[in-house]
Amino acid sequence: MGDPFSNLREQLALQEWPNVYLFKFIVPNESAVVAQTLALFGELSEIAFNESKTGKYVSISAKEVMMDADSIIEIYIRASEIKGVIAL
Repeated sequence: MGDPFSNLREQLALQEWPNVYLFKFIVPNESAVVAQTLALFGELSEIAFNESKTGKYVSISAKEVMMDADSIIEIYIRASEIKGVIAL
């Protein structure tokens, strides 16, 4: 199978770096999963939370200054290892 991030890599290649990037994830509303997701980001990130109507999920939006496309893809790879996390 090819690179699952090839489309994203192509889009990011058009950007100038460093640049602010907005990550969006939907995670189960469990403190351990939310904490693991937050650990992907530095302390200078702007992070916003939005709970689903049922309270079962939380959307996490994080704006962070990224140095290059590879560092963005690295965060997506690390996020994919967290159980239940959906990247948008």
